[in-house]
Amino acid sequence: MHDVSELLEPGGGRTEPKGPGEGDGPRGDGGRQGEGEVPRSRRGTPGGRGGGPCLPAATGGGACVPPRSRRSPGSAAGSALYSSFRRAAPALAGFLAIRLAGSLLVVCACLLTGDSPYERLLRPWDAQWYEHIAAYGYGFARHGKQPDLYYRDIAFFPLYPGLVRTLRLLIPFSVPVLALAVSWGSALLAAWGIHAVAERLRDRRTATVLVLLWALLPHAIVLSVPYSESLLTACAAWGLWALLDGRWVWAGTCAALAGLARPNGAALAAAVILAGLWLAWTTRAVPAPRVLAGMALAPLGWCGYVLYVGWERGDLLGGYFAVQRDWGSTFDFGQAMLRYTDHLAIGASRPERVVAVLLVSGALLLFLVLLSEARRPLPGALLVYAGVLLLIAVGGSAYLSCKPRFLLPAFPLLFPLADRLAAALTARPGRALVLLASLAGPALLYGAYLVMAAPTAL
Repeated sequence: MHDVSELLEPGGGRTEPKGPGEGDGPRGDGGRQGEGEVPRSRRGTPGGRGGGPCLPAATGGGACVPPRSRRSPGSAAGSALYSSFRRAAPALAGFLAIRLAGSLLVVCACLLTGDSPYERLLRPWDAQWYEHIAAYGYGFARHGKQPDLYYRDIAFFPLYPGLVRTLRLLIPFSVPVLALAVSWGSALLAAWGIHAVAERLRDRRTATVLVLLWALLPHAIVLSVPYSESLLTACAAWGLWALLDGRWVWAGTCAALAGLARPNGAALAAAVILAGLWLAWTTRAVPAPRVLAGMALAPLGWCGYVLYVGWERGDLLGGYFAVQRDWGSTFDFGQAMLRYTDHLAIGASRPERVVAVLLVSGALLLFLVLLSEARRPLPGALLVYAGVLLLIAVGGSAYLSCKPRFLLPAFPLLFPLADRLAAALTARPGRALVLLASLAGPALLYGAYLVMAAPTAL
């Protein structure tokens, strides 16, 4: 098990990607260090980039290597991002191919059934709410099917529809088409960020496998429709990458944006704040201004919108939660899910509900595996982020079939699977490729079922 120091320490367990020219790319502080383990006494020192983690030397001796580049931080960061994009290109191509195949499968199913691909892919469930907000702003409400439910659009966080509305001012396309473009663009940005995080912690092969696994999740069809999960994941992935790199202001800004994207975007703010607090505790000193700025920025998005909804509803602290209760969504620490799981019956319950219980149970198991990992533990910031997402998903009382969708941004949970598949690709590449390909069929078919036939919300 992890001790407490590993739970909140950004940068622990990091290894550099291997390969020609991959170990000497520039970092934002002027130079990228090579492989090696960071001695605990040197991690998280208050020097360098505003209190960021001290990275190991190429010799493995643990000493902090001075910057090797004399370029400006902005130039170095731009070069590092370009290099990262080139290394991620094969993974992004695979991700794009998988998601295009999933969308094509839905189109084919629509042609066979006489349904509308436009309605299925551009206007499913919550996408219609986002479309209305982007076109007309907030203010719409309607009664639910049950008399005690009253749906207000203010329950949806503003970043995604705001981006669509802004794009509409620049490009003369319909709102659903622009919403789909934002979703696909965010999904590709998220896949790149996931690759960057995984490559920093493991290697290029594992990073590629992790991106492909994320694309093949049963609910990954959500990444191909106008929903906000892809936008949240993009903010979270790059926020965690920035945190691992000691870019606290960048991490705090990404956390603020994540908090404006979805309610569970608060998970990234929790990771940034707790990492900063742990840095202050371990160094016994007030963190550097960059660290404090990142910590201060992190909760602004989520807290700002929650307070805005409270002000708009006439109850500053409780208004947002009252709106969620009107939707039938409360937080009961998982009691509703336990009750439903206890009465689950294979064959009697709807498939999407059975799959949801299995997927959430699998996510909990993977999180336990991450906590018990001793050989290559994840940095604590990633564990906090994934743990808070799990807590929100499991602890919510409503929308059981949606819980796997709420966990789509929790990509760190896939590290145990990616590690083993990457090792298998080295030892038995043929078998590993067959296994990876065998996941594609069921995942894509299930995604098409969710969009085409599932009676519950996506």
